[in-house]
Amino acid sequence: MNAPAAMDWSSANQQLLAAEFARLRALLDSSDAEDERMRGAELRAAMSAPPAIDTLAQLFELSDFERDLLLLVAGVEMDARLGPLCALANGQAGRPWATFGLAMSLLPSAHWDALVPSEPLRRWRLLEVDESSGLASGRVRMDERVLHYLAGLNHLDQRLQPLLSPLPPPGLMCRAHAAVSAHACSHLQRDGARPRTILLAGDDPQGQQDVAADIARRLGVAVYCLRAVDIPATAHEQAALATLWQREAVLLGSALLIELRDDESKTLERFVERLGGLLIIASRAPIALDGEAFIVERPDVPEQRRLWREALGQRGDELAPSLDSLAGQYRLGARRIASIAARLGAELDLAELHRACRADAPSMSELAQRIEARADWDDLVLPEAQRRILQQIAVHTHHRLTVHHDWGFAEKSSRGLGIATLFWGDSGTGKTLAAEVLANTLGLVLYRIDLSAVVSKYIGETEKNLRRVFDSAEELGAILLFDEADALFGKRSEVKDSHDRYANIEVSYLLQRMESYRGLAILTTNHKAALDSAFARRLRFVVHFPFPDQVQREALWHGVFPAATPLEPLDYRKLANLSVPGGTIRNIALGAAFLAAEGGTAVGMRHLLRAAHIEAGKRDKPISDAETRGWV
Repeated sequence: MNAPAAMDWSSANQQLLAAEFARLRALLDSSDAEDERMRGAELRAAMSAPPAIDTLAQLFELSDFERDLLLLVAGVEMDARLGPLCALANGQAGRPWATFGLAMSLLPSAHWDALVPSEPLRRWRLLEVDESSGLASGRVRMDERVLHYLAGLNHLDQRLQPLLSPLPPPGLMCRAHAAVSAHACSHLQRDGARPRTILLAGDDPQGQQDVAADIARRLGVAVYCLRAVDIPATAHEQAALATLWQREAVLLGSALLIELRDDESKTLERFVERLGGLLIIASRAPIALDGEAFIVERPDVPEQRRLWREALGQRGDELAPSLDSLAGQYRLGARRIASIAARLGAELDLAELHRACRADAPSMSELAQRIEARADWDDLVLPEAQRRILQQIAVHTHHRLTVHHDWGFAEKSSRGLGIATLFWGDSGTGKTLAAEVLANTLGLVLYRIDLSAVVSKYIGETEKNLRRVFDSAEELGAILLFDEADALFGKRSEVKDSHDRYANIEVSYLLQRMESYRGLAILTTNHKAALDSAFARRLRFVVHFPFPDQVQREALWHGVFPAATPLEPLDYRKLANLSVPGGTIRNIALGAAFLAAEGGTAVGMRHLLRAAHIEAGKRDKPISDAETRGWV
């Protein structure tokens, strides 16, 4: 017989299947199958890679009988001539399909245990038997995914497509993550045939995906991602999913990455016990599972600076002096940096980069309120000592990268790198205004934390909310303003019950996050003495906002009205006799402006007197005649 002409693998695979089906037809009608067997051998020898049926038999360690049984069942679906022959052999025209009894009587080297549930054909759901007619007489069907594989089509099972997503090869990676993937591969190759599980813990989920993809690339396999929340809860469904995946892992040559978030570890543990092959589990906190564990955190500030320069290419060299602010302000992973740089292209400036970094960050709207920072230093009326401290806060925030990393302070200790600051003083003395000035000066976004949304009556929930606040704020590069902070950060109580114990844990968690927070966190309180002493030790700056004296109040009155406000002649010295802080002065000025607008006149002393009494009524603190003498 002439050797087959050279052809592509797909066409050769189809021809080999045709030859195999012809061999089975010959067996069914008691003809000589030797010619077709020889034809198959010649086709196989000429192929550039083994045919699908041979690869399948090797991957699942099938016997010759099991291999032929697969071909017989597939042939009924793919070769119209095989079905009638099976019906004839079954002795029933209405049963044109393969049965186990037919295979036992027809195929060489037959063995009864081929269809035992623990053996490959049924264990990996390559074949399924309709047992309603008995194991020997029931119709044997082939799973559609396996049928496609034999035909040369190797794609993810459609039942898994809603659950699994392929991970692309990694792009820009930080050096620490590349080192993790190299170490993990060394561990996997050293272990050989042992069960292989890699555990990745840390706060960079995209970085964990890149590490998983890089491990797969180094090992020459694909990798799919499954969210732990999508793992079914019941044992039966878990077993079915595990079987489907393990079959796919073999057919596709793929690893599995499971992404774990929050309280999904119990479901995960049961599911993982059913899995084999290369498994990578990514979580925020370390989990108690057997495997080789690695930490995958977002890159530190110097590494972020390097990633920005690499991602921006030539433009990165041009912007190099300004990239410190990007690296120091936002806590971004390598993939995020690469995405922003690619999206903006070559025509970009530093302001566009800042906007892009903020635009992609997670929302804090549920737990915090964004404050539009418009105030500047001229709006602050404070003693010179307090102004100097505020200016130092701005200096520390602006030069964090230089001092902490370039000059090595971060290497000596990771504690105390955050700029935790306390503003204390009576209400209305300018604490929030000072935070606005700092945000405006530094070009940062400012968020006021809604403590009523953060503090939860449910045990452990407050800690989760605090983590969300800090994590989101680090990505935004935000200044955090915890208003009236003593409500959450007051003196820790003695432990009397489980709620006291968890409340203390939450305060301890807050202290730890305040120390490690890379940005500026400002706490405001009216009562400095109410704060926990352990918390106070972790503050880098403490700024007292005193009640304004007569001179300061006069300056506040001079600056309270916008330039466009029509004013009658005002006696600022007499206005300063009113002993109220700056916040109250702003409220009185605003109230007077509305009174004047209603009357169609400029703002005058009479409007201010009336507004002052209205404001005093809100505070249930009447104004003395001496304070407003001579106003009208």
